[in-house]
Amino acid sequence: MGKYVVSPATHPTDCGRFRASFSVQRSHGNGSYARVFRFDKTFASRDAARLFAVTQGWLETCMPQPSTC
Repeated sequence: MGKYVVSPATHPTDCGRFRASFSVQRSHGNGSYARVFRFDKTFASRDAARLFAVTQGWLETCMPQPSTC
């Protein structure tokens, strides 16, 4: 997504639902930036979790400055 590489992922839970996560990576000159975002919310399907991860990754990369947690 632009100058970032966003990698969405899904993870099955013990109860048969799915969790979403994504990583954001950016390399610029001699520096690099990498973060992993994991969410507690669960989804009924792997596709729903992946869509959520992709959307959150897109929102994160569109922000003027990366969020700080």
